[in-house]
Amino acid sequence: MDLGVRWKLHGDGRNPAPGAVVRPDERLSWPRTIGLGAQHVVAMFGASFVAPVLMGLDPNLAIMMSGVATMVFLLATRGRVPSYLGCSLSFVGVAAVIRAQGGTSATVTGAVLVVGAALFLVGLAVQRFGARIIHAAMPPVVTGAVVMLIGFNLAPVTASTYWPQDQWTALLVMLFTGLAVVCLRGFWSRVAIFLGLVFGYVLSWLSDQVFGKIHSADPSGEVTDHWRLDLSGVGSADWIGLPDFHAPSFQWSAVLVALPVVIALIAENAGHVKAVGEMTGDPLDDKLGTAISADGVGSVLSTAVGGPPTTTYSENIGVMAATRVYSTAAYWAAACFALLFGLCPKFGAVVAAIPGGVLGGITVILYGMIGLLGAQIWLNAGVDLRNPLNLVPAAAGIIIGVGNVSLTFTDTFSLSGIALGTLVVITGYHALRALAPAHLKNQEPLLDEGTSSYDAASAGRAGEPGGPGKP
Repeated sequence: MDLGVRWKLHGDGRNPAPGAVVRPDERLSWPRTIGLGAQHVVAMFGASFVAPVLMGLDPNLAIMMSGVATMVFLLATRGRVPSYLGCSLSFVGVAAVIRAQGGTSATVTGAVLVVGAALFLVGLAVQRFGARIIHAAMPPVVTGAVVMLIGFNLAPVTASTYWPQDQWTALLVMLFTGLAVVCLRGFWSRVAIFLGLVFGYVLSWLSDQVFGKIHSADPSGEVTDHWRLDLSGVGSADWIGLPDFHAPSFQWSAVLVALPVVIALIAENAGHVKAVGEMTGDPLDDKLGTAISADGVGSVLSTAVGGPPTTTYSENIGVMAATRVYSTAAYWAAACFALLFGLCPKFGAVVAAIPGGVLGGITVILYGMIGLLGAQIWLNAGVDLRNPLNLVPAAAGIIIGVGNVSLTFTDTFSLSGIALGTLVVITGYHALRALAPAHLKNQEPLLDEGTSSYDAASAGRAGEPGGPGKP
């Protein structure tokens, strides 16, 4: 059986010919392949250890299990879909909500494990019935709204937890990271989050040396005099050791909060498979269900031992686009590097010492970017928000999700925030569509377009060279 672990040597194994690409079933020389694997690790590093820190989970275990999940994914897709499965940021808000309700790390991982299992089942359904079932159940207007409310629901976490710990460091880190994302080119732009963390780390250390302790809220929320960067745990950590494994526990209320994120994961996987297929010239529609299921299995394996969930990483798509090397051998090398990092507790201690103010500056940008991915889904699909059939359920669900609106059923059961907002978007859209007149279902613009003199001038320029109407 072909598991996609055999690769043909591309050319002389040194560099691709001009205009050529290294296909998934090919490789360069092993030293170059290992070097590319290390580059993929660096690309996923920033987000992949930010996620467990924000979720309150062990970063060593997170990195280790991302390697395991990547291996599972590559085997499941028979080496046709080059991808790294890093730690998913889509669950950060979910973890914050569960912990605010008194949940522990075991509660968080238990809820996310159920989401991974649900994702696996969705993948099986896509394999059986095709991608049309996703489009029917979750059209772009629904998917975009859910992704948006998941991202924007995180805003209070930054505002109340991270930013107050060191507002000036947070501001400077935010500015530096924004400049890095926009002004840097190529590979450095794709690791801008990582660069922002390094900048904030160094800035916090310098601030401690120059200004001494800061009087502000500490990670527990208590206002005290404390060092911005506390490295006491780094010195006592071992160089080699196992990460912090723990079993998940399951609470129905936590599972309900986490389940809506499955929609974001489906959207992430679908976009990844489509992007990789276009880059490699190998249509991968037949592998979409397998990719979704493999991601679900990776999340189940990770959360079963106390790690965070996994998802396909767009950061690594950028590395492939820059190098034109799509060899899955490089991803196997990256997965092996991740396993080794997971066995170094000192590395985890360095990550765990990231100051709250640094995370405040990073999350202002990161959480907003997650939310705005929902808007990007709308734009790519041409969703018309002038149609009330699209506008009403999306508007209601987003406000409920962002505002953390609650609906109490009994003394022990209620729905709020992400869970309630997602339920309103999905059920609201399909219920309204079933009852709506035919002319609303044709996606015709029905509300006032609000055309102003500016809009009219823009429309007049649409046919000019470089204008909006240029193909």
